[in-house]
Amino acid sequence: MRRLQDAGVEVKNHFAAVDDELYERVFGNGRKQNSPRGGKGSKKRRRVVIDASATSKPSRAAGGDRPAPAKKAEPEPEKERGDGVIRLEPGATVKDLADAAGVPPARVVKILFSLGEMKTQNQTLTEEEIELVAEELGVRVELTEAVDLSAPEPEVEDAPEDLIEKPPVVTVMGHVDHGKTSLLDKIRQTEVAAREAGGITQHIGAYQVESGGRKVTFIDTPGHEAFTEMRARGAKITDVVVLVVAADDGVMPQTEEAIEHARAAGVPIVVALNKIDVPNANPDMVMGQLAERGLTPEAWGGDTVTVPVSAKTGEGIEDLIENILIVAELEELKANPNAPASGYVIESQLDPGRGTVATLLLTRGTLHRGDIVLAGTSYGRVRAMMDYTGHRVEEAGPGMPVEILGLQGVPEAGTGFEVVEHERMARARAQQAEAALRRQELAQGGPTRRTLEDLLGQSGVKDLNLIVKADVAGSVEALRDALTRLSTDEVRVNIVRSGVGAINDADVKLGAASEGIVLGFNVRPTATAKQVAEREGVEIRTYGVIYQALEEIEAAMKGMLAPETAERETGVAEVRQTFRVPNVGTVAGCYVTEGEISRNDRVRVVRDGTVIYEGEVASLKRFKDDVRSVRQGFECGIGIENFNDVKEGDVLEFFRIVEVER
Repeated sequence: MRRLQDAGVEVKNHFAAVDDELYERVFGNGRKQNSPRGGKGSKKRRRVVIDASATSKPSRAAGGDRPAPAKKAEPEPEKERGDGVIRLEPGATVKDLADAAGVPPARVVKILFSLGEMKTQNQTLTEEEIELVAEELGVRVELTEAVDLSAPEPEVEDAPEDLIEKPPVVTVMGHVDHGKTSLLDKIRQTEVAAREAGGITQHIGAYQVESGGRKVTFIDTPGHEAFTEMRARGAKITDVVVLVVAADDGVMPQTEEAIEHARAAGVPIVVALNKIDVPNANPDMVMGQLAERGLTPEAWGGDTVTVPVSAKTGEGIEDLIENILIVAELEELKANPNAPASGYVIESQLDPGRGTVATLLLTRGTLHRGDIVLAGTSYGRVRAMMDYTGHRVEEAGPGMPVEILGLQGVPEAGTGFEVVEHERMARARAQQAEAALRRQELAQGGPTRRTLEDLLGQSGVKDLNLIVKADVAGSVEALRDALTRLSTDEVRVNIVRSGVGAINDADVKLGAASEGIVLGFNVRPTATAKQVAEREGVEIRTYGVIYQALEEIEAAMKGMLAPETAERETGVAEVRQTFRVPNVGTVAGCYVTEGEISRNDRVRVVRDGTVIYEGEVASLKRFKDDVRSVRQGFECGIGIENFNDVKEGDVLEFFRIVEVER
């Protein structure tokens, strides 16, 4: 700018545009023939940005030689405006962009300032900001794709002599309430669905069964529509898909979705025609529906294996397993057991007593106790390893699902894992992945936050920001995706944070800072979190069934949230000691820490922030006398109906269901 002013050119700021003739006169000693653009290019105007670093270099040239800095200053814009493309990750900082473009960070800061954004060189940029700055700099920027943690490692070709037959991994898919879990229950002789809230499977599990000396690994995927991503993940890691279709219901939307997932993964489909024992079963109708979707049964001259079964009576179960093994044999499923172990995380959760518990499915190699596992942003040494029955094992081969302990952090379900040689290598790679994910989150920016009540009865575009916590990683993923899909033109749903574990004070503080709402799925807030929420005025909502959460949030978004009943907390008691009473069961010796508890209240047993039981109060006593209520600061004995597993340190939350006016 000083050189331009010395030449009699009036400039107001360092973004002033000059044409080629003026540029050559001031900076190139008038030698137009040296213009790198020449000829046709000399007729065009171009934008030359002169910053402090460019003007400081001529002052250091010996003897005031002016052509020298011209040679150094001129190619810079040409280089920026060339065909070269600079590549950046989402969430790149100001310094990252400046280094990639070959300009000082101060220059990027000034451009952002002119755009109304105050940024330091270490702050991250959104994708829109990166594009705007790149346009001002005259460079082309290509943003790399988001970090993908689903692939455990690059494909490695094993020698044929190293391969052995591995158990087929079978994913059970189908519409909700068509009997997927009940079918697996009959195979495993267990009762999983009975333990699930609402009678639907909301977690993903892996199990192994043996038939004729050969093992088959089953993966049960949830049937509720919110678990689309979990079912998609099941299809990606499976060898055979068992599509369960109810003979009395036929092909439903999630049945079609399961077919699409299986076809996208390129795996064979075996149809299990369930509920053939019900009075209104119509197998021919179902087969016709399947044929319309390209799954023509073998009985109709097609190539789709269709087996009539009954999860209730057990009819056709053996035929189903036999057909699965035949289909798997045609696929020639083999793996190298001597390679470093790798595979996928099926599920993960934070157990209060054991720490991070991750369910892994091995696709290659053998995993040993003591191996160092890297799974996305989590890593650690395998301290213990259990099979699906809970028995400890020392090693696991291809196709085998195992639970491991020892990871530092909870990996997301569906993340690929691998075994590495050194823990420092695993730590470094995990930190790199975490930093990349963090940059991507920051790059998305943060819009204005709103509370749930702000949405009721209001119009216009609003933002609802949520902090989502759940008991396992699969539920977090399902909730996050389902809630995000609720966004409309009027209301946008933004997930500020999601994670596994109890709702803590950090979550509530984030909710207060962002004016967001905290959602808990099968988890409860800690005592500190409750106090912070009450002090900061942050709303905490907890749910046990996913569709209840989705329905309530959707109703709130539409301005129709008006429940007829509500839950009112009456008191909290801490279990100090337990007593075993003959013919009665376990009685909890408690100290009432908050409020006043009553004999007619309902009670919720919370252990380390996780709800383990909810039911009625069976008895309430002071010394040996039955009492109707006990106030804060007094001790009492509490019996819980149909629950004897109460332990010292448990927290008992008492509440009532009260009528609320619309």
